[in-house]
Amino acid sequence: MPTPSAGEITQLLQSWSAGDVHALERLTPLVYNELHRTAERFMAQEHPGHILQATALIDEVYVRLVDCGRVTWQDRNHFFAVCARLMRRILTDFARSRCYWKRGGDVQRITFDEDLTISSQPTTDLVALDDALSALAAVDKRKSDVVELRFFGGLSIKEAAAVLAVSDETIKRDWRLAKLWLLREMRAENRHGG
Repeated sequence: MPTPSAGEITQLLQSWSAGDVHALERLTPLVYNELHRTAERFMAQEHPGHILQATALIDEVYVRLVDCGRVTWQDRNHFFAVCARLMRRILTDFARSRCYWKRGGDVQRITFDEDLTISSQPTTDLVALDDALSALAAVDKRKSDVVELRFFGGLSIKEAAAVLAVSDETIKRDWRLAKLWLLREMRAENRHGG
């Protein structure tokens, strides 16, 4: 299947927003591969043998998208950003329900750098990152959004800038400052017994 254009995806998203129930059926095959890559990136952070797999994570995202009612989709980037946010919430909710964070258990550790590389070396868990990201959102929502778009959503600087309607330089600055803030916050949480 040829790669769909951003305009084609945006048009289907807008049709879906307008109530066209068949638009989602036409949209799904066009976005599935990219959603699967994002889900695989998330699942690579989880412990081996995790109950959820990438396909199940995508299925849960679709269920939540359909259940949330109408969303006024801006464009392709907005759609993938929302899907990434949902994946983060699903996995964080799962980790919290399993109480991994209380037991210091099996949550796979993650890190982030300039290249959005997910490290196989333990540094911090998803629940701690989620807590720190929520704290950042209370202080500076845009910086929190930049982390979600870049780290969780895998969006480029240019794509994140388009979603947030700011310049590329603003995204670079917010990304740099948000990473520093989150690392400081997570270190403090670890020192205080998280």
